[in-house]
Amino acid sequence: MVDTNVKYKMKKNLTVTDLSGEKVMIDYDTGKYFMIRGAGNEIWELLEKGEKSFSEIVDALLAEYEVSREECEDSVRKFLEEMEKYGFI
Repeated sequence: MVDTNVKYKMKKNLTVTDLSGEKVMIDYDTGKYFMIRGAGNEIWELLEKGEKSFSEIVDALLAEYEVSREECEDSVRKFLEEMEKYGFI
């Protein structure tokens, strides 16, 4: 579950490669990998710059995309939950 009061950051020792506009993340410690498309790329680029809160991520995306706050929050929440599930954040 995403905590809106927590600052999220990338896991250390994670290899991230750009591949035709998508990001491929590989955790060599666990053997897990994940491909990110679309707005997930933007979220990941924010996290590459440093720790970000849920609200900071949502606000940055709202400045770039014409979507409702509710839709943006839902997308960010799902993305962060998936990244937590794989242990990437």
